Amino acid sequence: MAAGLGFGVLAVIGLVLWTTSPFPDSGAGGALRVVAGLWLLAHGTELVRAETLSGVPAPIGLTPLLLTALPCWLLHRAVRVALIGERSPAVGPRAAAWVSAGYLLPAAPAVLYTLGGPISARPLSALAVMPLLTVVVTGASAVAVLGWPAPWPDPYRLAAAGRAALAGTAAVCGAGALLAAGALVLHADTAQRTFGQLSGPWSGRFAVLLLGLALAPNAAVWAAAYGLGPGFTLGAGSVIAPLGLAGTGTEGAEPRLPAFPLLAMAPGGVGDGWAVWATAAVVPVVGVGVLAWFTARGAVRSGSGSAATALTALLAALGCGLTLGGLAALAGGPLGTLALAEFGPDPVLTGAAAAGWGALAGVPLALLLRVWQLRTVSPWEAVAGRLRRRAEPPAEEGARSAGAGDGAPQESAHEGRRPEGRGRRWWRRRAGEEHPLHTTISRLRLRRRLRSGPEPVDTPPPVGVPRTPDMPFDQETDLSPLRDTAREP
Repeated sequence: MAAGLGFGVLAVIGLVLWTTSPFPDSGAGGALRVVAGLWLLAHGTELVRAETLSGVPAPIGLTPLLLTALPCWLLHRAVRVALIGERSPAVGPRAAAWVSAGYLLPAAPAVLYTLGGPISARPLSALAVMPLLTVVVTGASAVAVLGWPAPWPDPYRLAAAGRAALAGTAAVCGAGALLAAGALVLHADTAQRTFGQLSGPWSGRFAVLLLGLALAPNAAVWAAAYGLGPGFTLGAGSVIAPLGLAGTGTEGAEPRLPAFPLLAMAPGGVGDGWAVWATAAVVPVVGVGVLAWFTARGAVRSGSGSAATALTALLAALGCGLTLGGLAALAGGPLGTLALAEFGPDPVLTGAAAAGWGALAGVPLALLLRVWQLRTVSPWEAVAGRLRRRAEPPAEEGARSAGAGDGAPQESAHEGRRPEGRGRRWWRRRAGEEHPLHTTISRLRLRRRLRSGPEPVDTPPPVGVPRTPDMPFDQETDLSPLRDTAREP
């Protein structure tokens, strides 16, 4: 059903565009073949466009990530429905395997259906990429619903690292989206001029707008790769990175870009200067900060130490690198031959850069944030307490020595407020206050005890009254014969 829903959504959009087009090239069958090709392309399958000006078939390997989000969401929903009522993590892999097998059944007919159309799918690419994406999504959904299976050594640490990795990846892509949107606003005139050149009728412009929206997440990933350092490619041999722009021939040669509004965000010229570097540095700073914050918060809640926090941050950095590498692999690919044979960021370099930023900067930042979250009094509260004490008028001399005649020890007027003020730093605890780490551990133990249910309490029978399986103990039962029997010698 998930595969049918995904194909149905694309079929509705494709048939609407074919119906409203003033110059359709083929009938409804050709439009459905294009829709089948787009459905396979959304899963990472490489397509081949046969009708070109040169007569040479041109590959299409750049996957619109907005189209990929639809089957991923449908697979996640299918796994959640399949696991309703299940609580054991061991059931997750089996359910994910069955959902994947059912989802991949229409893939072979879809590949065969596209072979006679203007855009056909490569069978080897569909056989390699589509099952991999399906299994990864269903497996991750099963883990998200039920947790890690039993053979894993530390499922709680893996779950915390997974949450931190996903949060860091989302932060990096979000910062990349803002960077791409800012660049597109700066080049709005070029984008508007290109948009008007591609198509004249309103149906064609609407199709170009939908294509731009489908490729908007790709632009976010490209900008994220630009901010992380490796950059991205716009044409064979050209690399656009914060350190500069390199071409195939001369240094700093700008590539010839296709006429498309979304490509107007590409920077031109040599990218030197502190302004460019500072703008690009927003991406790793935001990603590392979010990754470290989620790692430190999970460590404080679970009561983990410094070594466990550092290990969790390293696992989160590795997961963030793998996720961004996979997104970069889907967001890039060929759009043709010769100069259009390579588009997008390098998956290996992008993933390595993300993992490196997370390991080098995320681990120490996570340790510092853990110490910060374990504090009892914030520095602002300490400063406010000191200012409040200085603003108070000094006590009278008679009030200080009121109890001197009774032989009682004299106390200073400020001794009652000693725990929140002078002589105690903001990172220290008050007198008699429990450490927040111990409080967190106590809360977690209480929560697990409440989840597991009340423990069975075996109430012993009264003295001299035997409890038998045939007659359980009951206060309303007449026990006088039993008592008389127990009193007999």
